This record gives sequence, C-alpha cells and structure tokens, in this order.
Amino acid sequence: MTDAPIDAITAREILDNRLEPTLRVTVETPAGTGRADVPRGRSRGAYEAYDRRDGDDRYRGLGVRDAVSAVEDRIAPELRGRDVTDQRDVDAALVALDGTDTKENLGGNAVVGVSLAVLRAGAAATGLPLYRYVGGADAHVIPLPFFDLIEGGELAGGDRPFQEHQVVPVGADSVAEAVRWTAEVYYELGDILRSEYGAASCNVGDEGGYTPLGVDDPREAFELECRAIEACGYDGEFALAADVAASHFYDPETETYDLCGEAMTRADLVAFYENLVDTYPIVSLEDPLDQADFAGVADLTDRLDVQIVGDDLFATTPDRLRTGIDHGAGTALLWKINQVGTVTEATEAARLATRNGYAVQVSERSGQTPDTWLADLAVGLGAGQIKTGVTRGERTEQYNRLLEIEADLDGVATFGPPGDALDR
Repeated sequence: MTDAPIDAITAREILDNRLEPTLRVTVETPAGTGRADVPRGRSRGAYEAYDRRDGDDRYRGLGVRDAVSAVEDRIAPELRGRDVTDQRDVDAALVALDGTDTKENLGGNAVVGVSLAVLRAGAAATGLPLYRYVGGADAHVIPLPFFDLIEGGELAGGDRPFQEHQVVPVGADSVAEAVRWTAEVYYELGDILRSEYGAASCNVGDEGGYTPLGVDDPREAFELECRAIEACGYDGEFALAADVAASHFYDPETETYDLCGEAMTRADLVAFYENLVDTYPIVSLEDPLDQADFAGVADLTDRLDVQIVGDDLFATTPDRLRTGIDHGAGTALLWKINQVGTVTEATEAARLATRNGYAVQVSERSGQTPDTWLADLAVGLGAGQIKTGVTRGERTEQYNRLLEIEADLDGVATFGPPGDALDR
C-alpha cells in the first residue's frame, strides 16, 4: 500500500453539451479525490479508440450504462490499492486489462475516464494544480487558441465542406488579449452575417461557431472572417486556419473529393490549397487529405509553407504518428486524449511529436462538458496551441481556466507556440 492508494472508482452517466450521455468517473484515495468527464467526438476518424455505447432504446442507443459497468465491475477491482500517483503503472494496467489496440473490450470512453480521473486524483494527492502536476515546475507556456468562427462538415448543418474556418490571434501578447480580440471579431462577424445573410445565419454549430446560410465555399467563409477582422482594426494581428476533415467528403470508390460542386482528384485538391494559401493569410490546415493518405499528406507538406496538422491521420496514436514521421507527412499532431485512451499513451504521442520537430495542438471534442482538464493539460504539456471552440459554456470554461492559469503564472508565463511553427 502507498500513501495514496486507490480506494474506490465509481462512474455515472451524465450529459454533454449536446444532451447526449457521457461518463463522469471519480477516483477516491485517502489523500484526495479526482473526477473527470469524458468528451465525445461527432467527427470521428476510423482509427480512434472504440466508444462504448449501450445500443438499446435509451437515448437512441447512446447510453453509457455498459461503460459505467466496465468501470465499476471490471476496472475498479483491478486498480484498487495501486498508487494514484503512478500514472504509468495505472495506465499499463488499463491497457493490459483491455487487451485490444482500440480499447474495444472495456471501451475507450471507460478507459479514458478512469485514466483522467486518476490523473486528477494524483494532483489532489500532491496538492498541486493539474497543469503543474503534469508539467512540473517548468510548466509556463499558455497556448495560443485557434477559434472556429464558422463551422461546417459534421459540426453544423448546411453544405460547407470544411469543418472549421478558424481565426488565430497571432499578434496577441497574452491569452487574455487573444480572447478579447477574438470576442470582438466574433461579435462583428455576427453583425455582418445578420445584415447580409439574415438572422438565421447567426445560428451556431456544435462548438459555437456560426453556420451561415448560403456560405458553402471555404473562400467565402474566409473572406467574411477577414472583413470582420479588418472592421475591428486588427488587420495583420490575425491569421487564418482550417480544420478541413477531408475524409468526410472523400469518396474512396472514385478517389475524389466532393468540394464546391466538383469531384476533385488529389491533385485538384492540392492545387486548390495552393491557391487558398496564396490568397489568404492561412498558417495551418488540419487533415487536408483522407485519413489514410500518408503519401499525399507528405507531398502537400512539401508543397505548402504552412503547418499541416494530423487529426484523423494520426489519431493521437504513437504508431500512426511514427508512420507519418517516416513518410514526412504533416508538421503537427492534433492531441485528443480519447482518440487513444490513456494519459500515458497520449503523452507518449506528444513527446514523440516534439522529439521529431512536430508541433502539438491540444484539442477538445465536439461533445464536451464544462470540465476544464483540457486547459490544464495544454499548459502542462507545453503544447503552445489549443483549439476548444469559440462560444457555449463548455468552451468558454476552457478559456476562463486559461485566464486563471495565466494570472497564476504572472510574470513567468510565455504565450504561444515555441519556434516558427506558425510563421508566414
């Protein structure tokens, strides 16, 4: 036994921001308690950890009672008595107990909930804030946020193929300034959309970005964002970025992409990106090609002088990231802990990325709760980049937490990504 042995692990079914069930896991020790809510993505890649759902009549099959049972009946007995501060040992036990690459036995949602709650309990047992517990005494980098002001794809209605049209306040000196500037641009963009496209165009998607009616071309979305930035007097202070999520409009049978009314080949789409980057101040493209196309992403990485982020491509999985590194595909890892299942595996992916010169962008999922472990982990990892939506309480709570951490680190904090990852 240790000074912080795991006494009990419990779980319950709660609701995320979409009124869909998810897990809340609690880990109790004599030295402190940890609790974590599990996120869930609507836009899910083919290589992610398995999301365990009940499949019955409740919540149209989305209930998580089976995942709750996996936590309490199968995982808890295995972990009881283990040192809550030995994250690697706990996560190794979870991986061994599941026994599959994609957590199909226990469920990735059950595994990630326990792993995160153990991490929180370890921080409580040591009396440290979570970001300091993860990053140690040197944790000081506040991430630059990517704000998706206009949504499409799986996150919104309409025919916009790109999932997120983002603005990036690269000229800001702090997260407080970055959030304020972007809020003002967001308000201005809403006024433009309301005036020119009607009030219904100010409706929002899963992550709080606008879903304007009739804006189906990515170039039009970027034009609107540029107009709002200029109207606020921030011309030159913002860059643009996109989560393309190209797998969602790729047809494997014809090997073409359905974009802007055309069936584009890979070469056509690459040419489209080259024109896009030449026309707009774009610094980052996420998943610009199909999730299995390492060779194509490698070619695009060579052609474009922008950050190329792998989300569905890498799935926060060390083995897939190694494949990408071997191909020269991409320059950044999108870091979603529930894609792989445990804190240890996700951290190994982040370290592998950093060792090989890849940036790390910490990311939310479209199904979130107000739990703020994401913000702490972004600082603890020293990632330098984060995307967590734009409005809605579960998004703004991440920004509120980053504001708190920045204040805690007053005089010590560094803002934004290291090196030249986003230089244009």
